[in-house]
Amino acid sequence: MAVRATVSRFPIDPDAQESSGLPWGVTVTPFAPKDENGNPPSYGSDGDLLPRCENCWAYFNTYCELDQWAWNCSLCGTLNGLSSEAIARYSQPQSCAEMMSSFIDLELPLEGSEEEAIQARPVYVAAVDLSSSEEFLELTKSALLAALEGALFGLATFSHKIGLYDVQGPIPVVKNVFISPDSDGTLPMELEDVMPLSSFLAPVDTCKERIASALETLKPTSSWERTTAAGQGLDGVLLGGRGFGAAMEALFSYLGSEYGSTFALARVFAFLSGPPDYGSGQLDTRRYGEQYASKGEDADRALLPEQTPFYKDLAAVAVQAGVCVDIFAVTNEYTDLASLKFLSIESGGSLYLYSNTDDSTLPQDMYRMLSRPYAFGCILRLRTSSEFKPGHSYGHFFPDPQYENVQHIICCDSYATYAYDFDFANAVGFSRHSSEPPMLQIAFQYTVVVPPEELSNSGSISASRTKHSLKRRLRIRTLQYGTAQNINELYDSVDPEVILSLLVHKVISASLEQGVREGRMLLHDWLVILTAQYNDAFKLVQYKNGSSITAQIDVAFSQCPQLQPLPRLVFALLRSPLLRFHEEGVHPDYRIYLQCLFSALEPSSLHRAVYPVLTSYATPDKQAYPRHSLSRAALLTSGSPIFFLDAFTTLIVFYSSTADLTLPFPPPHDCLLRTTINKLKQERSITPKLIFIRGGQDDSTAFENYLIEEQDVDGSGLTSVMGFVSFLEDITQSVLEYMK
Repeated sequence: MAVRATVSRFPIDPDAQESSGLPWGVTVTPFAPKDENGNPPSYGSDGDLLPRCENCWAYFNTYCELDQWAWNCSLCGTLNGLSSEAIARYSQPQSCAEMMSSFIDLELPLEGSEEEAIQARPVYVAAVDLSSSEEFLELTKSALLAALEGALFGLATFSHKIGLYDVQGPIPVVKNVFISPDSDGTLPMELEDVMPLSSFLAPVDTCKERIASALETLKPTSSWERTTAAGQGLDGVLLGGRGFGAAMEALFSYLGSEYGSTFALARVFAFLSGPPDYGSGQLDTRRYGEQYASKGEDADRALLPEQTPFYKDLAAVAVQAGVCVDIFAVTNEYTDLASLKFLSIESGGSLYLYSNTDDSTLPQDMYRMLSRPYAFGCILRLRTSSEFKPGHSYGHFFPDPQYENVQHIICCDSYATYAYDFDFANAVGFSRHSSEPPMLQIAFQYTVVVPPEELSNSGSISASRTKHSLKRRLRIRTLQYGTAQNINELYDSVDPEVILSLLVHKVISASLEQGVREGRMLLHDWLVILTAQYNDAFKLVQYKNGSSITAQIDVAFSQCPQLQPLPRLVFALLRSPLLRFHEEGVHPDYRIYLQCLFSALEPSSLHRAVYPVLTSYATPDKQAYPRHSLSRAALLTSGSPIFFLDAFTTLIVFYSSTADLTLPFPPPHDCLLRTTINKLKQERSITPKLIFIRGGQDDSTAFENYLIEEQDVDGSGLTSVMGFVSFLEDITQSVLEYMK
């Protein structure tokens, strides 16, 4: 569990927090195997016996004062008695994890019989769009064949009908049920009556070849079939045919009937080649287009909210049924991901968007997603000491309807990151004496599937060797923070990457509620206020006759190294497709995809995605400089022949036009640069695209588009397109206005 705070020394009181201009909060990556410093947790058992505070329900931890019969809660100070079992347990402190470390991972007893636990195995259901092309189906087949191991697998298809495949017999059999074209999209019969779930879900280990042959039979529905089914072939115009909403609704109720007995987690992989346009949950994609010009609507605002609550309501059904939904959209037509995204983000799944089938990384992403460890049925709870409290929480979870600051996460991998910001509980703040420092405790309860080989290693009964088993665990991290006695200490303790994370969450929220323009203004104003507060705190502004002197504004934070990256990060975020205007050519689905991606990334990855890392090499085996600013000037002054740019979703190797022709291009497989690239690809949650460009010979636009610092106004009159220097001048002017 990695936890990073925006400031490692907390503000002492509300005034200090207000005058600093900094967001105050943390990012949490609960299923990360180590903490932010690379340390693993202490493992132990009997998590159900861990003492809890009678007042605030925090868990006993190494920061609590312990005497023979009782303990003081480190979060609220309450004195709690110890049970006789706990007294015996803590008389030998070396024997239990919670006495050894403030980061622990404890086994919990499973409810229900051991036999039920052993039946556990993941359930994967592929829902494949047949209102698509041959290329789309080929890509989907290769993705599924690359990823399936050790699970129960079900193959379903959807168009104007839902197809269920039985692959357990000698020949794959498909049974279809037609979807009503009406918007209520009811099915004539339940899927359970079409095919029992036990026939639909096949063990991959024994049926892999039959699953492969079933996949081979998938063919796109012909336009004739669809027009006839829709019964609305108006002058040969094809209307409808992709009954995605009805298919998802039917699948969730089909699977939900067996939740807890056949499976503990089902993952539905929805492969979509365009917008749902048939039956329940159909979307009107005409809202994207020229109509804004006539209606005078703000396109940036109109395309961000969902057009129907259907998919948000359906996400709640998926959560109840223990189903996690991953959406793979392979399309360049407007699909209205703003409406569809709730299915994946609220169920703990992912949303992937590929603009075409040719260079899609879908098979690699699918393989990556299923080969990394994940937890499910998770509950995340954050507690604080009494002087402060969590404000907003951000991330892909389902908030508990009853308890505050409790989030349910259906499926959580080691990359999934959540964020919280803090408020003071009162005007007093923290004590200036260090006897009661700020405390934070994060509890993460989760289940994992343990494969048979891990059980046999631990000497379990031989009967269980052929079966997976479930393990329920409780991971707890308790942290103590210092307080900053003055503004200099506060600024010196800043983590710019975590500040970027919180800013990204806040501007996404503002964009969704009030439009992109509002998100941009919020970000711009935040930097102006921070710059003004910093200049004020360091007494850098001199006033003459009541007006301040321009030259004295320090917009580069030259006296505080920790704040120096922030203007560049804000500039890059304003230039990012996340916040660029609709009229600048940002596709609304791509913007939604970035919102979903950015809001789940841990801070260092997000930093690369917003402001890429540019490194230079003297030869493929020798690094020259570890970091350059994203400007042509940096390229020219460095004099290096090879540049490597890491933009998180894209990796670019660029040979300058002046590079010595004897340097091997592309870089050989055994060189340092390739080793670096391979390591980055392995560590990444998604598969980045790798591009090699030879300056002067290849089209280098892809690389140059990332050199944002000199992109000045291009005659389109868009104020957002300005170079970094003019941006700083603009901030300076705004600071002067603000300080008047």
